[in-house]
Amino acid sequence: MFTAIRVEHRRAIRRRWQADARRLILAEEVNAYYEAQRRAARARLQGDAGEFYHWAKVAAEVGRIAPQAAMDTDAVRAILAEEERRGT
Repeated sequence: MFTAIRVEHRRAIRRRWQADARRLILAEEVNAYYEAQRRAARARLQGDAGEFYHWAKVAAEVGRIAPQAAMDTDAVRAILAEEERRGT
């Protein structure tokens, strides 16, 4: 019984990051990956590990399902530096 509850919990988590990835793609189109990375950086800087992992998974999902999404490592580094400067 506990296994079934755990499996359903994991599925709910997966559905959440998949839905957030689809929403970002609709809202941000090409910049959806960067927005997910920005949100992950904010969560990490705030010390919220659960939200950090969530947005990191969202970014990965955006990269997987959105071929039009721009994904440049230097841009991600710039986003992280910007968030650190902001002191979120």
